[in-house]
Amino acid sequence: MPELPEVETSRRGIEPYLQQQQIVEIVVRQPKLRWPVPELIQSCVGLPVLSVSRRAKYLLLETEAGHIIIHLGMSGSLRIVQQGEPAAKHDHVDIVLANTKVLRLNDPRRFGCVLFSQLPVEQHPLLASLGPEPLSEAFTSDYLQAQAAKRSIAIKQFIMDNKVVVGVGNIYANEALFRTGIHPKRAANKVSKVRLVELTAHIKQVLAEAIKQGGTSLKDFTNAEGKPGYFKQTLAVYGREGESCDNCGELIKALRIGQRNTFYCPHCQR
Repeated sequence: MPELPEVETSRRGIEPYLQQQQIVEIVVRQPKLRWPVPELIQSCVGLPVLSVSRRAKYLLLETEAGHIIIHLGMSGSLRIVQQGEPAAKHDHVDIVLANTKVLRLNDPRRFGCVLFSQLPVEQHPLLASLGPEPLSEAFTSDYLQAQAAKRSIAIKQFIMDNKVVVGVGNIYANEALFRTGIHPKRAANKVSKVRLVELTAHIKQVLAEAIKQGGTSLKDFTNAEGKPGYFKQTLAVYGREGESCDNCGELIKALRIGQRNTFYCPHCQR
């Protein structure tokens, strides 16, 4: 599943092609995605895209009529193609622009969505209860400590809760916990303030590094130009079960937490 760095990479890739460009047509080949593509989305035709932003893993295209909300789901991707390029299998939605470019959504498993909101977008039901952005000033160690004090769940599940902080997906939760030396099963309310300060910094660090490198090249993720991400080359624990820890030489172990694969070093993480 594309995580926050992949979605931010996609946002940065498509923004130059969409910003202030008029939408001349919206082609919906398959309206049955995770939720039906609403007909009201056609109210954006004839209007310019005022901004291209991101909230958690949702991409938001602002127009005077409202916001187009895009989520890539498990297998979705966005590409910028030239008008007239034939649609491939699973190319479900095209947003055709006045500059002869097309924003094209491909989603083999159809778990993504293309929705429309006339409300202030932050009030949309999918966005209203989300926690702060991890790279924002609102996400601080004091905030994280206050949230953790109420929770006895595993720290890995805690930082992956979008109501606590958005966008810390499985890959980056594993990596941030390794850098901080925290065992992923440790209860959130048993992590000391000092370590929560470090964890906050490492969450920001690992996500910023992944965005800078273009996301993580896992399975078929590519950016808007069709190029893979390269953060996978620097993963310390994720997907490395049975390999030696680069810090201490101990073998990386794996377990399941919250039905998600979890990787850790039994020597470095306590």
